[in-house]
Amino acid sequence: METAPKHRGSWKEFLKRKQINFTVQTYFIDALGAMAFGLFASLLIGTIFSTIGEKTGVEVFNTIASYAKGATGAALGVSIAYALKAPQLVLFSAATVGIAGNELGGPVGALVATIVAAELGKLVSKETRVDILVTPGVTIISGVFMAQFVGPGVSRFMTLFGEMVKTATEMQPFFMGILVSALIGIALTLPISSAAICIMLSLDGLAGGAATAGCCAQMVGFAVMSFKENGWGGLLAQGLGTSMLQMGNIVKNPRIWIAPTLASMVTGPLATMVFQLENIPAGAGMGTCGLVGPIGIYTAMSGEGPRMWAGILMICFILPAVLTWIFGELSRKAGWIREGDLKLDL
Repeated sequence: METAPKHRGSWKEFLKRKQINFTVQTYFIDALGAMAFGLFASLLIGTIFSTIGEKTGVEVFNTIASYAKGATGAALGVSIAYALKAPQLVLFSAATVGIAGNELGGPVGALVATIVAAELGKLVSKETRVDILVTPGVTIISGVFMAQFVGPGVSRFMTLFGEMVKTATEMQPFFMGILVSALIGIALTLPISSAAICIMLSLDGLAGGAATAGCCAQMVGFAVMSFKENGWGGLLAQGLGTSMLQMGNIVKNPRIWIAPTLASMVTGPLATMVFQLENIPAGAGMGTCGLVGPIGIYTAMSGEGPRMWAGILMICFILPAVLTWIFGELSRKAGWIREGDLKLDL
C-alpha cells in the first residue's frame, strides 16, 4: 500500500529533474512563442532579403534569402527545443527533427514532432554511459517517426482550414475582415504567436491583409494610446516591437484592450474592401514589427500602384493611431482606463 505513493513521488521528482512540465503554458505558449523566433530567424528574414534582392537586382540578397529559407525547419526545431529547456544533445538533434517535421507537416508538423522528440530526449539524457549515442538517437528517431505519423494529416488539416478562411474572406470581405482582423490582432498581443498561426494556416491574400490590419491596430494603437505614460521609448518598443508588452497591464485591467480591438474591427474590412490589401503568410501576423507586415504587403502585391501605398499608410499606421487614440480617450472619460494603467517598465 505504501509503494504506490512513493513511486508516484519519485516519478514526479524525475520529471521535475528532467524539466518536463505537461502544461498548456509549456506547449502552447512557450513553445509556440519560441517557434515565432525560429520563423523570424529563417523564413521571415529570408522573405525580406528575397524582396530586397528582387527589387534591387542585387543577387547576393537572393542567395542569402535562399539559405535563410532553407534553414526554416532546423530553426523551428532548435527554437522549440530551446523553449522546452532541452539539454545540448537534444537541442542540437532537434535541428534534424525540425527539418523532417517541417517538410512533412509544415510548421505545425515541426512543432508536434519536436515537442515529442525533445521530451523523450530529455527523459534519456545522461541516463546511460553511451549518452552521446542514446540521446541523439532517441531524439531523432522519435521525432522523425512522429513527423511521418502526424505530419501529412496535420498539413492537410491546416491547409484546408486556411483555405476555408481565405475563401470565406473573399466571399464575405466585410464580416470576415472584422473577424480575422480582430482575432489575429488579439493573438498578436497574447503570449502566443500570431506570426506562427498565419504561417501555419498559410494565411495570404485578402485574409492576410485583414490579419495585418489587426496586428497593426494592436501595435500602433497601444503605442499611441500609451504615449503619455511611456513616451518615445514605449512608442518604439510597442510600435516596432510588440504589443505583447501590455499583457501584464491587460491582466490587471482588461478594458485597456477595448480601444485597439475596436480599431482593428474598423481597419479590417477597410483593408479587404476599400484598399484590397493582400499579404504573404510570413508577413500577415507580424504587423509593424520590424516593418515586416508592410514589407509583406509590398511583396504580395508586387509593389502595385498608389492604392497599395495608400492602404499601407492608412491601414498600418494612420488609422490604427487615430482610431485607437479616439477610442482610448473615450475609455478614459468613461473611467475604464485610469492613470498608470498603460505604464510599462521600460
